[in-house]
Amino acid sequence: MQNYLIIEGGVVTNVIVWDGDTQTWQPPQDTTMLVQSTTPTKIWDINADKTEFVLTESVGNANIGFTWDGAFAITNEPKPVVPTA
Repeated sequence: MQNYLIIEGGVVTNVIVWDGDTQTWQPPQDTTMLVQSTTPTKIWDINADKTEFVLTESVGNANIGFTWDGAFAITNEPKPVVPTA
C-alpha cells in the first residue's frame, strides 16, 4: 500500500492509500495517479544566504492543492517572507 496523488485538471485533488491494483479499484476517469513518495515536487525553501525563499526541487512532498505541470507537483502556498531582525 502506498499514498497516491489523484490529479484532476492539473491540480492534486486528493491523496489516497491504494495498493495500485486496478482489478480491485479503478481511479476516476480523466485523472492522473502518481505515487506520492516518488513524485518530483517544488516547495519553498530559504536560499543559502537566508535572504529569500525560492522554489526548490524535492521528492515526495506533494499534497492536496499542489499543481501538476507534467513534471513537478508545485506548492500552492504563497511565497514566504523572510523575517527581519
